[in-house]
Amino acid sequence: MARSITTIGFDADDTLWHNESIFRLTQEQFHSMLADYADPGHVGDKLLAAERRNIGLYGFGVKGFTLSMIETAIEVTGGKVPASTIKEILEAGRAMLSHPVETLPGVHDTLEAVAPDYSLILITKGDLFDQERKLAQSGLGDYFDGVEIVSDKTADVYARIFGQTEGGPDAAMMVGNSLKSDVIPAIEAGSWGVHVPHDLTWDLEHAEPPEGQERFRQIATIERLPGLLERL
Repeated sequence: MARSITTIGFDADDTLWHNESIFRLTQEQFHSMLADYADPGHVGDKLLAAERRNIGLYGFGVKGFTLSMIETAIEVTGGKVPASTIKEILEAGRAMLSHPVETLPGVHDTLEAVAPDYSLILITKGDLFDQERKLAQSGLGDYFDGVEIVSDKTADVYARIFGQTEGGPDAAMMVGNSLKSDVIPAIEAGSWGVHVPHDLTWDLEHAEPPEGQERFRQIATIERLPGLLERL
């Protein structure tokens, strides 16, 4: 066990359970809804631009995504989007908010292995109700000593969260699939940052690996985490 580390923070979406695949599926449905007005590539570009504009207003999650789809539909159709299409978009958003939670391979075993020796904190961003729902349905709640649902993940946010734990940020590690949100800001806060790549990553979460950082690590799957901790 890495005795110098007392606390491990875990991202939720696409680290503990599937998430981006649901967004991708809904986006494909959205493209079909607007097929009479524009090709999928154009619709996708407009939707991504709307999401980028709206993050600061709506935050991360399904509700903001749904509003961005509606805004994109209005833009792509020149304001002529049928009410029936708006209804379809809203129904797609509601379906996302009730989609069953499917944990990723090895998650239960990994959390069970590290929980006795470390304080575990779930640190996720997104809609409060939706993230609480997914955690409850995942069956993972009992592994965590704390849950933080935040509007964004920055160095200051990690410094605040880990600052309340034994040993502070210096004795903490953040594990997640996003270099931009989970790894880089945690390292900037003085913690370890462990990247667990996922096959699907939202375009707005892309970042270059902080290769020169002493506290940066990457593992192929979450199941490699206990072995990494033993080597630190």
